[in-house]
Amino acid sequence: MKLRCGMVVLAWLASSTVVAMAQDLKSPTASDYVPKLGDIMSAAQARHQKLWLAGKAQNWELAAYELHQLKASLVEAALLYSGIPVSNVTTLEPSLQSVSDAIGAKDGRKFAKALGELTEGCNACHRSMGRSFVVMRVPVDQQPFGNQAFQPQGKP
Repeated sequence: MKLRCGMVVLAWLASSTVVAMAQDLKSPTASDYVPKLGDIMSAAQARHQKLWLAGKAQNWELAAYELHQLKASLVEAALLYSGIPVSNVTTLEPSLQSVSDAIGAKDGRKFAKALGELTEGCNACHRSMGRSFVVMRVPVDQQPFGNQAFQPQGKP
């Protein structure tokens, strides 16, 4: 009987030690997760393309949604990465507002012009961050990454 009680006590101690170790080694919670800047920017690139596609199709409700998502990505990048000057994001505000105004007016011409200005604002930010090799463009087709130029700068 003593042997049996001793085994139960040992089993209980072992299990509580394993539980304590597991709690010490538990993975970070979702609130601890910080996405990589490249992941945030990849999401912004996808939203930029989807914004263009929605505007081209004159799906203004979808365009407004994608614009909202794009703004959220830019704000997230500036808040999470101190190396990005907040002014780089705030200088995009006039062009973001122009896109929003064009969407509200359901004006395809104004939309195209405003998206061009926004795209140039993205490139200006990339240049200021020493990332001039990342060149955005107004998409030329519906292909994935149709909104990025892959040729090195200065080459046809």
